[in-house]
Amino acid sequence: MATNDYHFISRWRVEGTVNEVADLLKEAAELPRWWPSVYLEVEQLEPGDKEGVGRVVSLYTKGWLPYTLRWQFRVTESRYPYGFSLDAWGDFDGRGVWTFEQDGPYVNIIYDWRIRADKPMLRAFSFMLKPIFSANHRWAMERGEESLKLELARRRASTPEELSKIPPPPGPTFPHGGRHKKAASDGA
Repeated sequence: MATNDYHFISRWRVEGTVNEVADLLKEAAELPRWWPSVYLEVEQLEPGDKEGVGRVVSLYTKGWLPYTLRWQFRVTESRYPYGFSLDAWGDFDGRGVWTFEQDGPYVNIIYDWRIRADKPMLRAFSFMLKPIFSANHRWAMERGEESLKLELARRRASTPEELSKIPPPPGPTFPHGGRHKKAASDGA
C-alpha cells in the first residue's frame, strides 16, 4: 500500500431501522445540517435514478485538523435499504461502501472506505503523518455516529419538550473558509 493510500472500516450501532438510516444517509444535501462537524457544504450536481444510482454530489469537508477537503462522489450501487456504494474523486480518490443491517431495535452500520489522498499536503506528508490523518478520519466518523443518533432522536421526538432536550449536533472544531465564512464577513 502506498503511503498515501488509506483503508478505513467504521462501525456504528444506532437505535432505529435500516429504512431510517438509509433515508438519512442517502440525502447528502442534509449532511451539513445534522453532521456539521464534518460536512461544511454539500451540493447535488446530478440526481441519479429513483434509487439514487448515478447521483453526483460535491462536498466541502473537514475533521478536527485545520485543513479542508473538496471532493465529489457518484453513487454506483443501491441496495436500499441495506446500503449503497460510491466512487469518490477530488482531493482523494476511492470507493466507499455503506452497509446497514437490522439487529433487533438497532442498526449495525459499516462503512468501508478505501481512498488515495491526492491533495498535495496529504500526499506529501502521508509518509510521516498517516497516523494523525487516520485519527482525523476516526474522529470525523465518531462525530457522524453521534450526530446520526441525535438526528434519529430528533425525528422521533413527539413533543416540543422532548425535542428541546436533544442537544444540537457537534459543530466543526475550527472556523473554515468557503462561501459561509465569506458571506458572514461580507455582512450577508
